[in-house]
Amino acid sequence: MHRSNKGPQQNNPTNNSFLINFCFLFLFWYISVTTNTISFIYVATSVHKVNNNLGVREMKNTPACLKIFSALLLLTSLLYILIAPSSPSIHENLQPQQLHFDFEFCPDNYTNHCPCQDPMRQRRFPKAKMFRKERHCPQSNQRLRCLIPTPTGYQTPFPWPKSKDTAWFSNVPFPKLVEYKKSQNWVRLEGNRFVFPGGGTSFPEGVDAYVNALKRLLPVPLESGDVRTVLDVGCGVASFGASLMDYDILTMSLAPSDEHQSQVQFALERGLPALLGVLSIHRLTFPSRSFDMVHCSRCLVPWTDYDGLYLREIDRILRPGGFWVLSGPPINWRVNYKAWETEPKVLKKEQNILEDLAMRLCWEKVAERDQIAVWQKHRDHISCMQKLKTRRSPKFCNSSESDPDAGWYTKMTACIFPLPDVKDVHEVSGGVLEKWPERLETVPPRVRNENDDGFLLKTYIEDNQTWKRRVSNYGVLLKSLTSGKYRNVMDMNAGFGGFAAAIVKYPVWVMNVVPFDAKSNNLGIIYERGLIGTYMDWCEPFSTYPRTYDLIHASGVFSMYMDKCDITDILLEMHRILRPKGAVIVRDHGNVILKVKEISDRIRWKGIVVAGEQDGAFHPEMIMVINNDD
Repeated sequence: MHRSNKGPQQNNPTNNSFLINFCFLFLFWYISVTTNTISFIYVATSVHKVNNNLGVREMKNTPACLKIFSALLLLTSLLYILIAPSSPSIHENLQPQQLHFDFEFCPDNYTNHCPCQDPMRQRRFPKAKMFRKERHCPQSNQRLRCLIPTPTGYQTPFPWPKSKDTAWFSNVPFPKLVEYKKSQNWVRLEGNRFVFPGGGTSFPEGVDAYVNALKRLLPVPLESGDVRTVLDVGCGVASFGASLMDYDILTMSLAPSDEHQSQVQFALERGLPALLGVLSIHRLTFPSRSFDMVHCSRCLVPWTDYDGLYLREIDRILRPGGFWVLSGPPINWRVNYKAWETEPKVLKKEQNILEDLAMRLCWEKVAERDQIAVWQKHRDHISCMQKLKTRRSPKFCNSSESDPDAGWYTKMTACIFPLPDVKDVHEVSGGVLEKWPERLETVPPRVRNENDDGFLLKTYIEDNQTWKRRVSNYGVLLKSLTSGKYRNVMDMNAGFGGFAAAIVKYPVWVMNVVPFDAKSNNLGIIYERGLIGTYMDWCEPFSTYPRTYDLIHASGVFSMYMDKCDITDILLEMHRILRPKGAVIVRDHGNVILKVKEISDRIRWKGIVVAGEQDGAFHPEMIMVINNDD
């Protein structure tokens, strides 16, 4: 089986022999000197105590014996110096941990293992509300302590933008989707490659034609920069997100693990942002007011069930003024019911319930044509409340129903989170966002609106400057960063998103991960910058497939988790999701870096440790760069 990683890194006995020999020689010299000293003290003391000549004579002979013993020790050390360089077994016997502690590869059937979406574990949980498809992670004592192997024949993915249309079959060897969706033209297998022609269940004429139809319905042009962050629920192979890349729109493609095999893995192999996830009983792992648009194209989510629970979750993460796009049943059922082979009255009832829910959410329908409908969320709740005076008012969440930004194992509630207060109907709740790309360099509203005498604003500005300087230095340490070699990038502890903002000039996208228990929850700020990300607990595995990221950046991660869980598991998880020729940058305190380096050596990574660049050799931080392409 092909494995891209190098074998265990063993010390060269010949190269280390000088140091070991010197240590042995010093040890024997020290024993020799100590032996002679002890013998002298012992004799001097004995002369005073023993008066008979025989006794004194016998004690005076003792130093000679001890000198002979020390000479033998010195002779042994000299013989070791002569023998050791040509006897590797001596060093191997002295360092048995080098042979026994390296992590082995897992069996072949773990090649595409997703620990928190493991099919065997999923079967233990009920199907109701798709709960089976949620995250169900192994306990710490059940986690694998082996390295996920690469599939036979694995090849380096195609570079961006070619990867958007083509992928190696050997990297994602699943032909089932080709057959199952053959009539819908999702993906074709041509020789040893997958080709993504842009088809889809709702894209009979191709995704570009679908996006053009959507453009005619939206009240703002896609080229304008008003829409930057999009969530595609039930994404398939992410063809919708791929098409929006032409408009510089960043789409988070979301889908559960499924019987079609690895839709999300196809998306990531194409170089497109994607995450395993499902609308079930817990909130999606995003903060409130994150996305400019949420899209569902026949995504099979029961939007009208459970008192509109899932639609209310979309309302939580949809930005004021944002758009919800739904295509497929029951939209325009009068025209489409025959094609859908569904009774008109069933579709009519479903759409009526949907329209009522949208109205109670303070959404306004702006267009409906063919199979596509577009709703827009109100910019505030004041104007909405005025319109709903004579109708059933929406149920707002109260303060006891948790933080609207909470998104890590937080249960959904069938209520609406009130938007931030505004002074009049002309304001936007939470603040106005600039168009992209100006949005990236503009101070986000969540920072501007913080009433802390400007402390957060000052911290935010300094953080941006720091990461611009650091990323510039990373380009020196990791030449491939500026060459376009990397596409899928993860920042494991994103902070304000400064790292992602500093590398946006390269042809990459960044999954900004914010630990759910971080001191500052800045994921909402990251989304207001026009970037994307997710909450995470690094004591658990990430919701993705193996070999899906080219570059992983970990700043302060290990010092954060050192006392929470075994950092070995975090490093093994990084190994699982990193592509075989990918790179890792770890930035942390010096003592932490040394511990990380010890573990990374055991998983066959060759790390180079350097001092933190901006403050010289005495800066408390150190950097470890792992470049597996060397």
